[in-house]
Amino acid sequence: MSETEGKIVKYTRKRLTEEQIAELDALSKMPDSEIDYSDIPELTDSFFENAVQGLSYRRMHKQQTTLRLDMDILDWFKRHAKDGKGYQTDINKALRAYVVAQDKRAAKKAG
Repeated sequence: MSETEGKIVKYTRKRLTEEQIAELDALSKMPDSEIDYSDIPELTDSFFENAVQGLSYRRMHKQQTTLRLDMDILDWFKRHAKDGKGYQTDINKALRAYVVAQDKRAAKKAG
């Protein structure tokens, strides 16, 4: 059993460096016409059809749980996460997309 197992561990964000703050300040002053959007996918009608207006999932409370996943599924998410980080968030997003799709499917059947 690890030292932190079963305990609530509080994490704090690292403070931004002065260089990072200056970079963000400069970016915020940049006009939209100078921003390169070429690496961002175009928003299509399907994006807006699937969007859930007025909800902010980022601020929802999270529940810590133990979940058993097939090794290949977990490996896939870890390999596709940037620097191996954020894979749990990606799994949560995939599950949320599935739940939203199922809710829409059920609403179509009922309506």
